[in-house]
Amino acid sequence: MDELSKRYQAVRERITQAALQAGRNPDSVQLLVVSKTFGADNVAQVAALGQCDFGENYVQEGVDKIAALQGVKGLVWHCIGPLQSNKTRPVAEHFDWVHSVDRLKIAQRLSEQRPAHLPPLQVCLQVNIDGGATKAGVVPAEALALAQAVAVLPRLVLRGLMTIPEPSETFEAQLAVHQQAKRMFDDLKAALNLPQFDTLSMGMSADLEAAVQAGSTLVRVGTAVFGAR
Repeated sequence: MDELSKRYQAVRERITQAALQAGRNPDSVQLLVVSKTFGADNVAQVAALGQCDFGENYVQEGVDKIAALQGVKGLVWHCIGPLQSNKTRPVAEHFDWVHSVDRLKIAQRLSEQRPAHLPPLQVCLQVNIDGGATKAGVVPAEALALAQAVAVLPRLVLRGLMTIPEPSETFEAQLAVHQQAKRMFDDLKAALNLPQFDTLSMGMSADLEAAVQAGSTLVRVGTAVFGAR
């Protein structure tokens, strides 16, 4: 088994163990492999191990990889980086998911630009859960209003929330901020009453155990799979 395969299997095992320790079914936590700055050949290697979902932070890099790998069946592409208005069209035309919707204008453009022949674009709202000064995301107090506005847009399906909290040194600190996000997710789900609102995208290489403990349904892992960038 090569190093990439070993790292990938180790991440899957971390998710399994974290879920079991939290009293959860490991199948309730999805792995999104973040492939930014790694080439299409690296993605193909991980896809050959059975991984389907890949996340890209940079739009053009992602579009190029999607084109290069269009012959690989079953891949699902997630845009997880901050989105500017002038980048929404290629995202709407090529990606399957967007995790980083943080204002209505972006959602409206994605809705208008999603081609009719493609399935609806699956979207998550990015929430600045801990108020990080340099972080993108809607502030928690405005999340419900944004969710209500996005939920009625055509060609989009509002699936949940995404968070990227500031790094924390301890498991307890990581857990506390992830639990805060889970409470917000639960409150929004109850308020919106949307059956498809089922995705809490939180947790990365350094804090996936705390995220799973708190209730994440999708962890975004790059470094622990591909190695340091």
